[in-house]
Amino acid sequence: MRVPSARIAPAFEQLGERQPDGRWLTRGVGSVGVASFLSDSGHEMATAVLPSFITQTLGGSAGALGLIEGISDGLAGVAKLIGGSAANDESRRRNLAAGGYVITGVATGAIGVAATVWQAGVLRAVAWVARGARGPAKNALLASLVPPEAYGRAFGYERAMDHLGAVAGPLAAAGLVIAIGIRHTIYLSVIPGLLAALAIVVAAREAAGRGDPVRRRLHFELGALREAGILRALAPVTLFELGNCATTLLILRATGLLHSGRSLSDAAAIAVLLFAAHNLIGSALAYPAGRAVDRRGPRPVFGLALLLFGLAYLGFSFSTGSWPVLLLFFALAGAGMGLSDTAESALVARLLPDELRGSGFGLLGGVQSLGDFVSSAAVGLVWTAVSPTAAFILAAAWMALSLGATVAIAPGDSKAATERP
Repeated sequence: MRVPSARIAPAFEQLGERQPDGRWLTRGVGSVGVASFLSDSGHEMATAVLPSFITQTLGGSAGALGLIEGISDGLAGVAKLIGGSAANDESRRRNLAAGGYVITGVATGAIGVAATVWQAGVLRAVAWVARGARGPAKNALLASLVPPEAYGRAFGYERAMDHLGAVAGPLAAAGLVIAIGIRHTIYLSVIPGLLAALAIVVAAREAAGRGDPVRRRLHFELGALREAGILRALAPVTLFELGNCATTLLILRATGLLHSGRSLSDAAAIAVLLFAAHNLIGSALAYPAGRAVDRRGPRPVFGLALLLFGLAYLGFSFSTGSWPVLLLFFALAGAGMGLSDTAESALVARLLPDELRGSGFGLLGGVQSLGDFVSSAAVGLVWTAVSPTAAFILAAAWMALSLGATVAIAPGDSKAATERP
């Protein structure tokens, strides 16, 4: 499949002529946001207590936690690539999104029954594979529901709801852990996960009402993606993800620092609340980031995110047990997350036509998961072998490298840029 050159736009910068805003916050778009909120509420309930569950309940190490998260993200990346090509087909993307939400919720809740570290790791991987497979389908579904001039706001809204769920989940976990314990908290995470599947069905029906679905082959479309400029656009993203470690490692770092002078349960509870604040900041900034993308393009928004992440990781390299200081570091990372997630998703939606968006979002997800695998495993292993200070300095260095690549890659010097009308 070849993409007409008139539909190709330069990487990280697709300003074009401003068009009047259409009505973009429809029932379908709203349902995608609700699904993201509910699903994230569920699996972040489990994520918030996973560090304590692995290291305290099951007797694992920081290295084991890093490997579990890294392997899960790596497998999710493969699922995103496969699911992305399937999501090019409008019928498949609807079924894949709904099924992925169901399996994610069930597998996440089942982590609570694990008796060993490896069992918890397998269940986490299953949940993340399903989450990975559904991601490109959900994103392609969302892009099909909004006009092009509102991609930034639509994905900013979806990211805001997703991160808001990541606030509700840890807050619920903080109270539930005290009331019913870690295992039962993980069990209850299945409820919002299943409700999310119902919400995405509403969005799928809204998309189905826009015309007969176009059947497309199951193919990665790498040639067409390369012609559209996606590989060049994802170069800085790849470098960023190589240093963007799992947030569970931030929680573990905060718990260890706060443990001095406090009980382990108190330290873990404070760390979970800091994680909730991290997600609240990300939620608050995702929609403004989307508006900035619609006005100025993804590149400057993404660059600011890298700067914020670099400062956050540098902060976590210091040994301080002061919760206000740790709150600042979590806030910086949360702000970076809100900006980068929105910029990356809007980038793919703006760069590619509908028949390639599934593959494009799958490729983006694959890059994210591969980077997360490398970064989480590397940070966890350097943490265990050297020190947490060295681990977070490594992560900060990758942020600086990615920022340099973002600045160096000019948005308008490709052939695609010159062909745009």
